[in-house]
Amino acid sequence: MPARMSEPIRRDPTNTVRIGVTRRPLSDLYYDLMRRRWRWLIGFLAAAYLVINLAFAAAFRLDPTGFSGAERLDFAQAFYFSVQTFATIGYGAVAPKSLYANMLVTFEALFGIMYTALATGLVFAKFSRPSARVTFSRLMTVNLRNGRPTLQFRLANDRGNDLVEASIRVTMLKSEVTAEGHRLRRLHELKLDRTSSPLFSMSWLVLHEIDEQSPLWGEDEASLAADEVMFIVTLTGIDGTFAQTVHARHLYEFHDIRWNHRFVDIISPHSPGRFQMDVGRIHDVVRTD
Repeated sequence: MPARMSEPIRRDPTNTVRIGVTRRPLSDLYYDLMRRRWRWLIGFLAAAYLVINLAFAAAFRLDPTGFSGAERLDFAQAFYFSVQTFATIGYGAVAPKSLYANMLVTFEALFGIMYTALATGLVFAKFSRPSARVTFSRLMTVNLRNGRPTLQFRLANDRGNDLVEASIRVTMLKSEVTAEGHRLRRLHELKLDRTSSPLFSMSWLVLHEIDEQSPLWGEDEASLAADEVMFIVTLTGIDGTFAQTVHARHLYEFHDIRWNHRFVDIISPHSPGRFQMDVGRIHDVVRTD
């Protein structure tokens, strides 16, 4: 049985290990929660809610006889009383009677209002933030188009809404050696056949002709692999529903290029006046030779 090939290593600038940067967890907390998945936000809010109520329950236990409705407040009663106070429910089974208990209840009620406002703001900000739901093809291809070698990839608008004045840029990251012998990585923008679309609602085949002015001129599969070339794709547009700017990005590695291949068609007639797009085949390619 042949050995299973390992998955190629993929690089992402956002995963760079940063050394010498002063960490500010509290000041960056909002940014971190907004960029992470929903489970991180819900988990953080739930963990904070639990820790806060446990802390207030421990504080209430410092005066176990300062409450009416319970001869001596145990930890479970203190925790549930904290939950009721924090959420401003107030069932009335247990009530503060000492000065310490009343002051602590006053502080927790204020803290609970602030926490609710912050949690509501975080959830609403994340829920209402518009985003582009775009699928990029996993592969790029190089084949002849009008007799010239052309780099191609495609993307599809999964949501099917109007993405107005969409624009796309493709930047190639490759190595260069200066006259002094210094080796450095430089970004080269690729000239595209079409860089904008007034209404991107279905699919988009992005084309770059490899001519004498192209950074890919004279390159082949072996040279791109030796230099570990990367392509950075950025898409921006205005969401027609929210009238706000949205964006998407994708990174292609040198091993994502298929030479002498082309993409299969994914758009076909459906019914009179309608088309169908098979997004599930957006990654499919076939050989051209």
